[in-house]
Amino acid sequence: MKIFITGGTSGIGLSLAIAYLKEGHRVAVCGRNIKKLPEDFLSTYPKAEAFNVDVTKREEVLKAIEDFSKGQLDLLIANAGISEGTKPNWPNFESYRNVIDINVNGVLYAFEGALNIMKKQGRGHLVGIASVAGFMGLPGAGAYCASKSAVLKLCESLSIDLTPQGYDVTAICPGFIDTPLTRQNKHPMPFLMDAEEGARRIKKAIARKRPLYVFPFRMKILVTILDKMPRFLYRLIFKIPGARP
Repeated sequence: MKIFITGGTSGIGLSLAIAYLKEGHRVAVCGRNIKKLPEDFLSTYPKAEAFNVDVTKREEVLKAIEDFSKGQLDLLIANAGISEGTKPNWPNFESYRNVIDINVNGVLYAFEGALNIMKKQGRGHLVGIASVAGFMGLPGAGAYCASKSAVLKLCESLSIDLTPQGYDVTAICPGFIDTPLTRQNKHPMPFLMDAEEGARRIKKAIARKRPLYVFPFRMKILVTILDKMPRFLYRLIFKIPGARP
């Protein structure tokens, strides 16, 4: 397979890239600074390619995907994403715009670039890395939750539209994965999972072409409860001292 992964220079994206490369697939990763890749990455994996790309720049994303694919692309994983970092109780709109731009527009541009190739071959698989945070509004994380909810619903809608035409669409909703992004968190992270195990589970869900995959299971149960409870009760819980992350 030929696979393109945005945000593939560290964390889940890098772990996924390595897992696919070890199976002999051709994999391209992109990021704003490919120097973040391990020094021996490209020499260790001859079938790997790396592109310096800012996912908020549509033309950069489309060009990188086209340059790598050369007319064939089997799988696109839109993984690039950021969070607000700290959990302020007052909105930082500059930070909000940056989060939305990367987490939402970055996915849109990646999907657009991939479908430009996939439409010509009549097949392909789009994967959006969302989050369990996309199911609810968490305090101090308005833009992050909104962005991941957008990715979740975008994938759901595209799955309905594209699957009958021969294209697969998957939304992945991890809980807490040990990555450079989550290491910024100052709050407890229940059911924390290492990136390699997270990548293994994501890869399995992609192979099964699951429209939606929420994991780990204990986090899925917790999120389902919080998502389905009456919203007045949800808001009340987070007003309890100590309940805020």
